[in-house]
Amino acid sequence: MNGRALPLASIGVVGLLAWAWLVQIGRGMSMHAAMPGMQMSFGMLATMWAVMMAAMMVPAAAPSYLLHARMAQRPLASWAYLAGYLGAWAGAGVAYALAHWGLQRAGLVTADMRLASTALAGALLLAAGVWQWSPLKASCVSHCRSPLGFMLNEWRDGLAGAFGMGLRYAAWCVGCCWLVMAVLFVAGAMSFAWALGISAYVLAERLLPLGRAFDRAVGAALAAWGVWLLGTAIA
Repeated sequence: MNGRALPLASIGVVGLLAWAWLVQIGRGMSMHAAMPGMQMSFGMLATMWAVMMAAMMVPAAAPSYLLHARMAQRPLASWAYLAGYLGAWAGAGVAYALAHWGLQRAGLVTADMRLASTALAGALLLAAGVWQWSPLKASCVSHCRSPLGFMLNEWRDGLAGAFGMGLRYAAWCVGCCWLVMAVLFVAGAMSFAWALGISAYVLAERLLPLGRAFDRAVGAALAAWGVWLLGTAIA
């Protein structure tokens, strides 16, 4: 297998396994949620969210991973980079799980894993929409859109160095997308369609030359949805 085929095959296999695992976990969660009065443990939620975040971010990880593989020419180092990147997102998933667990204990999450409070859902969407217009979002997304600049400025040799690079690059991506991912609390935490949609949005944000107008358009849509839900809650 040549130098280009191995990284492509690697990211493809990782993506297929992550999404297959997510589907399997989703089926188990759906069965558990159907049991009246049953609440999910933090461990179950942490597993669900960690796998979901990793699966959703495999496509977005591909451009920087493939670039690292081309520059490093060492498969083990590039796999370490990918592990660091997806590991950071799995860690973010545990943070979402903690929020989910707290909301569940407060009675604010429905059986199908949506926010039970229309006002809270509207406020979350409004916050996500405003974040899309913020300078911090712009700073984060500019780093995510420039993996070559990151590689040139942050290069580290060795497995530990590559793993750390994956963590640092993922940190910019988490900053870019953390509130967009939180939309799953409104759409349904185990909605496969929404997970695919958000994953596609993140990939498009990285690859397409749409600039800030794209982020702001998505932000405006999220904010409008949030205002509509807030109006529904007040009415």
